[in-house]
Amino acid sequence: MPGLAIVGAQWGDEGKGKVTDLVAERADVVIRFQGGNNAGHTIVRGSESFKFHLIPSGILYPGKTCAIGNGVVVDPKVITEEIDGLRRRGIDVSGLKISANAHLIMPYHMLLDHAGESKLGKLQIGTTRRGIGPCYADKAARLGIRVQDLLDEKILRQKIYAALEPKRQSLRPFAKDPVLDLHAMTEDYTSLGHRLEPFITDTPRLVWDALDRDRLVIYEGAQGTLLDIDHGTYPFVTSSNPVAGAACVGAGVGPKDIDDVWGVAKAYTTRVGAGPFPTELDDPLGDRLREAGGEFGTTTGRPRRCGWIDLVALRYAARLNGLTGLAITKLDVLTGIDPLQLAVRYHGPEGASFDEFPYHQSIVHKVAADYVELPGWDMDLRGVRQLSDLPSEARDYLSFIEEFVGVPVVLVGVGPGRDEVVWSGAARHLERAAA
Repeated sequence: MPGLAIVGAQWGDEGKGKVTDLVAERADVVIRFQGGNNAGHTIVRGSESFKFHLIPSGILYPGKTCAIGNGVVVDPKVITEEIDGLRRRGIDVSGLKISANAHLIMPYHMLLDHAGESKLGKLQIGTTRRGIGPCYADKAARLGIRVQDLLDEKILRQKIYAALEPKRQSLRPFAKDPVLDLHAMTEDYTSLGHRLEPFITDTPRLVWDALDRDRLVIYEGAQGTLLDIDHGTYPFVTSSNPVAGAACVGAGVGPKDIDDVWGVAKAYTTRVGAGPFPTELDDPLGDRLREAGGEFGTTTGRPRRCGWIDLVALRYAARLNGLTGLAITKLDVLTGIDPLQLAVRYHGPEGASFDEFPYHQSIVHKVAADYVELPGWDMDLRGVRQLSDLPSEARDYLSFIEEFVGVPVVLVGVGPGRDEVVWSGAARHLERAAA
């Protein structure tokens, strides 16, 4: 049974939650391996809509093991609110597990994140101001506080004090903020630890046990490849590694424990926050994509920037992740748009042409896209369940993506509903194996 990594192949918000939810029904374990509550995904089940920020998508299946890996940074207040919200809606959360080694987002992380972005002014990166970056910074500086520290009040107090001490100067504007009181913070977070204690465990061992029993494990990523802190459009990136290779570190497995990697990409492209975007449509067509696709952030509500699909960037993501399959979401949003444009190379202001994604930051900021034009379609796709039933123009659109990127399309999203999906032959081996 394969270990399957599901990652974003664009700038995030590609529909990873829905894809993970679809496959999670057949999995034994779903483990989130990086990021924090700066991520968000929406799952539609019938008339109900569920919004998640930390808990893996598979939680909607009773008894499913859904783990938050050591590579995730956890805001304990957010996770307890998500747990309480699911319980109120009658969802069984007994399968939720949280790595004892995951790092905690503390109140001072959020204050520092907000202050840092505000100081940048027009040069803001566009973070969600949830404290993600400062938390990862403390982790690297060995000043981090981990989930297991919630279970020992004495250690927790000592670690909070040690983490605050080098930040005194930076936190001076917030000196009178009650959330920074050492005693109150220790009490508050000890109380949260008591609530979370039933969920805290050794998550790598859960994954190993499932793999040893030949069960399907899904490694769930957040954000997208082009937001990777090493390989994305730095500095307009997230604070972790959303690429498939990070699943090894963030979930505690070896490379041989990942057999397949699916990259999720929209049939067009979106981006939230600042940074380069070669195919952006800052015009009525971009507005049309935003409205038709409901392109507003799950976590922040911010409107997403929209543009044509960028195959140069998508091919770059395919190589970085070692993709074995593409999940193309929101194909239905393109209905009624004719012609359609697909970016196949970039050109610079001085006439230079780039067939590959440029490594140099200054170049990425200045390039514009060159396009191939394909005909659109008018047929409503939401009722389609077989590739052969898609209009020929839609099939041609998907085939062009497959051939250019060099990765087969394994599923296609044709609507927001859970069942509004077309599985291709490339994914049927996984369906059969997991059934």
